[in-house]
Amino acid sequence: MKPTPSLITGAILTVFFLSLAGVSYLWTPFPVEQLDIGRKLQPPGSLFWLGTDHFGRDTASMLMVGARTSIGVAILAVGIGIGIGVPLGLAAAANHGSLFDEVIMRGNDLVFAFPALVIAILITAVFGPSAVNAILAIGIFNIPVFARISRGGALSLWTLDYVLAARVAGKRSFRISVEHILPNIANLLLVQGTIQFSLGILAEAGLSYVGLGAQPPTPSWGRMLADAQTMIYMAPRLAVFPGLAIVLMVLGLNLLGDGLRDHLDPRIRRLRQ
Repeated sequence: MKPTPSLITGAILTVFFLSLAGVSYLWTPFPVEQLDIGRKLQPPGSLFWLGTDHFGRDTASMLMVGARTSIGVAILAVGIGIGIGVPLGLAAAANHGSLFDEVIMRGNDLVFAFPALVIAILITAVFGPSAVNAILAIGIFNIPVFARISRGGALSLWTLDYVLAARVAGKRSFRISVEHILPNIANLLLVQGTIQFSLGILAEAGLSYVGLGAQPPTPSWGRMLADAQTMIYMAPRLAVFPGLAIVLMVLGLNLLGDGLRDHLDPRIRRLRQ
């Protein structure tokens, strides 16, 4: 089956921003901490590709480093969700109907009752605002998402013949989950991971916008939007560029997730053949 247009478009947008973030580790047009008040609010040109902000900082450099911050926070937060949520979901499915399963699911419901912003406020009230605390807040919110996805996918597999054969052969639940269940729900987790990645970008932007995420002088797309709101009438491009970056990155990840679902789901493949 050929890749769908949404898969190709999503992959192009995602790779572009990931490459932008990667390049920022090695090179940016100007240092992001360099202030030049004499060149503040310069329009886009050959020297400053996207102009400068009200402190004279190069907007293109800020966007590149901001991509590194926003994407890095989202990746680590999704990693926390996968690293903790998937084992919990697999364990709950292996012990379906037990007290352990009930505790895990009710714990997930409890975490779902507190959005990432509320969790971030609780964490920052104790430890202070920072990118690390934003990662923790978004990561904690991702744990029940992956726990539910992995549990639901695993439950549908535990009744299949090859799993029953593995149990008859004397394999323990942990080994069955790792060798037989996890590989068969990997596609489901991959698609969900791209969706949570896009939500992580939005969550990080929102937390940074209200001052609970990355702190100055570290740029992030949400922080750039917060700084631009006081200059919205004088230089609206300061809000347009980071806002457009967030929109395109989230759009790319959503298209990538939809494309991967269509490409990896055998039922959809059969319908398109």
